[in-house]
Amino acid sequence: MNVEIFAQKVQSLHGRLAELYQDAIAIQPQPHSILPVAFKELGMASQTLEVAADRLCQQTEELAVAQLRLEAERQRYQDLFDFMPDAYLVSDLEGKIQEANRAAATLFKINQLFLANKLLVSFIPPEERPAFRTKLTQLRECDRVQEWTVSMQPRQGQPFDAALTVAPVYDDEGKVAALRWLVRNITERKRVQLALLGHDYDPSQDRSRHFYSKGEVISLEPQSLWLVCKGLVKLSTMSETGDEVLVGLAGPSMPFGSSLTSLPTYQATALSADVQLVCISLEEIAATPRLTQALLPKISDRVRQTESLLAIAGKRQVKDRLYYLLLWLKQEFGQKVAQGTRLSVRLTHQDLADACCTTRVTVTRLLSKLQQQGKIKLDSQHHIILNSTLCHQAA
Repeated sequence: MNVEIFAQKVQSLHGRLAELYQDAIAIQPQPHSILPVAFKELGMASQTLEVAADRLCQQTEELAVAQLRLEAERQRYQDLFDFMPDAYLVSDLEGKIQEANRAAATLFKINQLFLANKLLVSFIPPEERPAFRTKLTQLRECDRVQEWTVSMQPRQGQPFDAALTVAPVYDDEGKVAALRWLVRNITERKRVQLALLGHDYDPSQDRSRHFYSKGEVISLEPQSLWLVCKGLVKLSTMSETGDEVLVGLAGPSMPFGSSLTSLPTYQATALSADVQLVCISLEEIAATPRLTQALLPKISDRVRQTESLLAIAGKRQVKDRLYYLLLWLKQEFGQKVAQGTRLSVRLTHQDLADACCTTRVTVTRLLSKLQQQGKIKLDSQHHIILNSTLCHQAA
């Protein structure tokens, strides 16, 4: 019976007993009649019952509120289950699926509703099913989380390598009653691992590229490195007088980043028209030996480059600093042409002045003198071409 209806009936009964009690008094009963007393006691009993009914109604309302809260909490956990990024399933001890989330339906290429009552072994290639059934039998007696890799076959599409994490579910008696499965597609991860083991590994392969135009400042993240895929990046700092000082030129396959320097001011600027970079986190580098092995020689090149620029900056005379800078650029970025060696990187007079720790006016004057002597010339794109005689004078 509905609690509210029950309370109404109790209230009606209490009112009726009150009326009967008044009637019993009105008819002036015989002496020693117990009728008024009986009605009075019944009235008191009904009043107590009415209070109990009110309390029952209050408790019913509180239970209804608690029920709504429990339903909201259940729905929240159901949503967490359904929208997990990885495939998650619950099965009985025979591997029959009882519940599956959306990611599982996507992974196995089957409608989520149709996954229920399907056997997990049906998603295993036929040649691997005996081994899977053996493992499933072992899980019934296992009391801890198990992990292993298998090949899985969706309803449509190609097989994929899967990492399985299986946890037991216990009943009230402490026995394993069901299994929880976390399934991850690791095909791409294994492919990357195989690529890392190869000798032709390219750290920039299969990574998103970031594009910069000439003059754009490149943001530096403390927990990652940039790797140049195309173009040239100027690395610079600031002197105490506020002048820009060139500390490096990062070309293709060369890494750079704020984590490779202790300079308080460090800036990276795109120096060529089309600069393409990929970002690699320090965490990934630390966790991937092959990646570390591939980047280490490039980082060493950056160190040697910085030492060379430091040695050039240490020359006393400005003309010597410029001569040796041009020779270094020839070695690093020179291209053989009919007239001599063309610098593939086009630096402005200010860039050269920053590298030589001098003024743009001084560099312009020295370059003009070298042009007059026929030791350098400019092509149609304003790239410097070095004559072999420059080497003899610098020596």
